[in-house]
Amino acid sequence: MWRNRNIWILLSGEAIANVGLWVGIIGNLEFLSMHVPSDFAKSLILFVGLFFGVLFGPIAGKMIDQYSIKSILFWSSFIRMITVLFMFIAISQQQVLWMMVYMLGIGVSAAFYFPALQALIPRIVEEKDLLTVNGVHMNVGTLARIVGTAIGGILVVSLSLNVTYALVFASYLILLACIPFLQLLDEKKQVEKGKKFTKGSGFKEVLPLLKEHPRVYQTLLLTLVPISFIGSFNLMVLKISEIQQNPAIKGWLYTCEGIAFMVGAFLAKRFSQGKDKLGFITVSAVFIAASQLLLFFADSFIMSVIAFSLFGISAGAFFPVAATIFQTEVPKEIHGRFFSFRGMMDRVLFQVVLVFTGFLLDAVGFFFMIIIFGSISIVLALTMTVKYIKNRENEISAKENSVHVG
Repeated sequence: MWRNRNIWILLSGEAIANVGLWVGIIGNLEFLSMHVPSDFAKSLILFVGLFFGVLFGPIAGKMIDQYSIKSILFWSSFIRMITVLFMFIAISQQQVLWMMVYMLGIGVSAAFYFPALQALIPRIVEEKDLLTVNGVHMNVGTLARIVGTAIGGILVVSLSLNVTYALVFASYLILLACIPFLQLLDEKKQVEKGKKFTKGSGFKEVLPLLKEHPRVYQTLLLTLVPISFIGSFNLMVLKISEIQQNPAIKGWLYTCEGIAFMVGAFLAKRFSQGKDKLGFITVSAVFIAASQLLLFFADSFIMSVIAFSLFGISAGAFFPVAATIFQTEVPKEIHGRFFSFRGMMDRVLFQVVLVFTGFLLDAVGFFFMIIIFGSISIVLALTMTVKYIKNRENEISAKENSVHVG
């Protein structure tokens, strides 16, 4: 598996680009904190990129299935690199409007790039190695996030935002240079197959798939639990820092969660082997909901770190296994539309969580917000756990009946 040059090209490019991505996020938060005092207003500005990404979701899905994945990756990466130029204008003019244009471009490029990336992985990796590669890919992204947030924090404090975004631009340029070296031998055949399945518009073929594959549907529902945490992640970190009056806590939370995520991804492969993957992510979702409720004690440094670490381990175990379920149980011919549909669903939910988080922080405060989000997550996680147990019992009884009949 590790002799596959495509895997090394993919992981190397993603590592560098993700460092730039997180340096950019730290830069975005610094720029917003300088010019926008309201938490709700900050959430609305961050909402812009996600919203435009959703609009392009159906188009992106069809194009990924109909055209060369390598071309989609290249041009979406090119757009992402060029949009960084708008942040230089925003910094020069000291206007949030230009930052919103930047967020728009990032959102549109993400609508194409990330579903194409998810569709690419099962085409360059054998099915038996998918869980391993998904785990390593997510760990590379997490390590890049730790490094990126650390570098971003140093740059915004010691240098300037211009230097920060120059690094972002350079990282996206390196990713762009890596993509042409990918070698996809059966891409023409896959494109032809994809075109046969793209006569409908939008996600016409995806919705019946959810009925035919209940495990895919249940996995999608379970992703709502970690999304409710991730969507409010940055605003929660900022608020916890204010509550504790400790700017250093931001770095601790990002770092501890990131390291825990990598540990979780490593444990996922070890503990999910030979077990039902849906059951594994159901248990992980319960722990994610528990970590959210622990943030009720966020005025304590130790409890904050424990909550974010528990989330990191649980999410690190959840996402590689969930990705493997999607990649193996969804037909490859509609991978582009499915992953675009999933990406669009994630972005819509991120928008709702982000805006609702900003609203609740201004309206009722951090601790009541945690009670609301935590209660919703734990109810959903426990409901899916009960449903999973009942389904397993029905499957076992059905097998026993078939044995008796035989």
